[in-house]
Amino acid sequence: MKKRISVLVLSSIVIAGSAWASGFRIPEQSVDSVAKAGANVASATNASTSYYNPAKMVQTKDAWQFEGALTYINLPAISYDDNRTPLFNGESKAENFLLPTFFFVSPDMNNFRFGLSATAPFGLSKRWEQPFPRSTAQEYSLHVYEINPTVAYKTCDYLSLAGGVRLLYASADVSSLAIRSDGLMASRYMDGDAYEFGWNLAANVRPAKDVNIAITYRSNVDMDLDGDVTLATNTPASFEMNTGGNVTLPAPAVLSVSLAYTFGPATIDFTWDRTFWSEYESIDFHYDNPVLHPVLQVFTASIPKNWDDTSGYRIGLDYVLNDSVTLMAGFAYDESPIPEDTLGFELPGSDAWLYSLGFSYKVNEKIEIGLAYLYDYKEDRTVTNSTINGEFTDAAAHLVSAGLKYDF
Repeated sequence: MKKRISVLVLSSIVIAGSAWASGFRIPEQSVDSVAKAGANVASATNASTSYYNPAKMVQTKDAWQFEGALTYINLPAISYDDNRTPLFNGESKAENFLLPTFFFVSPDMNNFRFGLSATAPFGLSKRWEQPFPRSTAQEYSLHVYEINPTVAYKTCDYLSLAGGVRLLYASADVSSLAIRSDGLMASRYMDGDAYEFGWNLAANVRPAKDVNIAITYRSNVDMDLDGDVTLATNTPASFEMNTGGNVTLPAPAVLSVSLAYTFGPATIDFTWDRTFWSEYESIDFHYDNPVLHPVLQVFTASIPKNWDDTSGYRIGLDYVLNDSVTLMAGFAYDESPIPEDTLGFELPGSDAWLYSLGFSYKVNEKIEIGLAYLYDYKEDRTVTNSTINGEFTDAAAHLVSAGLKYDF
């Protein structure tokens, strides 16, 4: 497949996200996880354990388990009000997406269990049409898909270990159009894809019947993208440049520590996760041919980011109402990794508060269906840096997930 990509296409890998407080990370990949605001690690009980806590696969039903989900994500428009002039004001486009995921877990095989998950853990999009915002972020979109085979081993009744291989596929599109008052124009267009590998580890401890403790770790993955670059300007006459280029950006490591406690019909899950965004220091890009045009040299500079490591704090609750119905709810707080100095229109991230609820219904011994909703509220953020001097408001996300679980 032909690729068009440059330094800035890769910026979309780490700045065009749906879960903005989490950078571009989307923690909620299953019905239960959406219903519990991502607190589905130590408390996971179905096939989604293959992704969230593969070491706990040994505690699930001794059968072939399948779980599939379809999640609808709505990103309302973000408003930007500039402190200098209303001419710089803007409003992003509303975005809508459908993300499919699925999970498998094998039956017990001499204390081993095997799992497979297919998820969309990063991405989505941000688009602006007004002149000032679109000069740096006319369109930034990213899709990252992950296939993760895992294997777990039960060492004893209270300890199990697991590991897996991560295959990530990323595709991205970026376009920007800068127009000055004197008519000068510079544009860039990129699209491309890449395949990368990583790994994950998990440990699950069950010190008592009603207590479960989990630790999981997903490795950092350096996304090495290369392809073709198209840069253009209209001064002093129409000029277009096509060349090869490459850039490397990290998909950061994530550490999760989770405790689940069951009391009567209820199970509560406390999860803390740490995303190591400090790997994202800058965007450094290289072209196969030198960029000599003075206007287009704007695209050759290193772009500092200097993101911070961040924490997410999540609480999830399962309540078994009867033999058929289980109710779920969740609450979370996610920190934004983006410092004020490097925040841009590509991802005007801020700290977020998440509220969620859902339920599952057991149709029979083999089939269970579920539905969940999550509201992600972003705090308003006032930013003053070399580009922006204003306030971002109205940022949010709505997630609705429906799923099916089947044992055979």
